[in-house]
Amino acid sequence: METLVKFFSRLPLGVLYALADGLVYPILFYIARYRRRLVRLNMRNAFPDMSDKALLKLEKEYYHHLADVTAEVIHAYRVSDEEMKKRVQFVNGEDAARLAHEYGGNMLMLGHIGNWEWMAEVSHYMEQFGVESTHLYRKQKDEKVNALMLYIRRRRGGNYCDKNLILRTMVANRRHEAPQSYGMISDQKPSAHGEHYTTTFFNRQTPFLNGTEVLARKFGYPVYFFYIRQLQRGYYQAEFILISDKPQEEAEGYITEQYVRLLEKNIKESPALWLWSHNRWRIDYKK
Repeated sequence: METLVKFFSRLPLGVLYALADGLVYPILFYIARYRRRLVRLNMRNAFPDMSDKALLKLEKEYYHHLADVTAEVIHAYRVSDEEMKKRVQFVNGEDAARLAHEYGGNMLMLGHIGNWEWMAEVSHYMEQFGVESTHLYRKQKDEKVNALMLYIRRRRGGNYCDKNLILRTMVANRRHEAPQSYGMISDQKPSAHGEHYTTTFFNRQTPFLNGTEVLARKFGYPVYFFYIRQLQRGYYQAEFILISDKPQEEAEGYITEQYVRLLEKNIKESPALWLWSHNRWRIDYKK
């Protein structure tokens, strides 16, 4: 796979988009029909009042976006820092950096929306304020795929920590002079035996990872939500929205609940940009 990524990453992003439109999208949507039953079921449950025609339009927009993300991840294999600064903009980051210095760190919560892989550019962004970044990740089963994705992500700066080592890492990082910012994608389904918080999400009772809230309470770090918008094709904006600067004083579940409400709002604003093909509710389905 890495050989193919290396080869295609030499192409301009415009050419990769053309391949996404003419090759990747038709394969995903018409030929492989990649998880189309699951995507339709998820969208139908999320938007029960949407007509079949509107649902089909949204499905196609989603698969076009999925093809674009594939092209953008390949492009990230060689993309320059200068280009990424233009393609990913950040709003209200100065406030997040200020609180990171005041409290010794902060937590950034985001979802699988827009191009979540490109959001790792926040590492370079926060460096200008003297804040170091650590991103939590879930190890891929395929070692080669895992190594490839880590290589692409690390080109954006920052450190990467396996989810099972995050507590140990945060304790060790407190010895650093620079404050630490921790990025966590928090819309994955919790494991059956892990701690979680359950709330209504797109009309269904849904369990959510609550590890960010637990860690924020333990370390006293402010918590932000990354509100992601697509400005145009290949250009994104991430806004730092403060959930709480005093997590230890919040009621249990408050931080996770606010994350879910902001995530749902973000998705409703741009529904085609969320990862609908993820089996978020562990539904039994046929491809």
